[in-house]
Amino acid sequence: MREVSINTEYITLGQFLKLADVIDTGGMAKAFLAEVPIKINGELDNRRGRKLYPGDEVAIEGHGRFQVVSR
Repeated sequence: MREVSINTEYITLGQFLKLADVIDTGGMAKAFLAEVPIKINGELDNRRGRKLYPGDEVAIEGHGRFQVVSR
């Protein structure tokens, strides 16, 4: 499981995808979320505005598992 560090209270799923190097630009988030299943803490979710907090686990099909940690 890869750790993704944030220095804010939370990060949105769309921003997280870019920070984790899953997508190249924020503009790709909507299309990516429409095509690739993502589980947050074990539940499917595709809302790019979904807030992720330190301790949340994100599993992205074909890309692996990530954990949000605070810096």
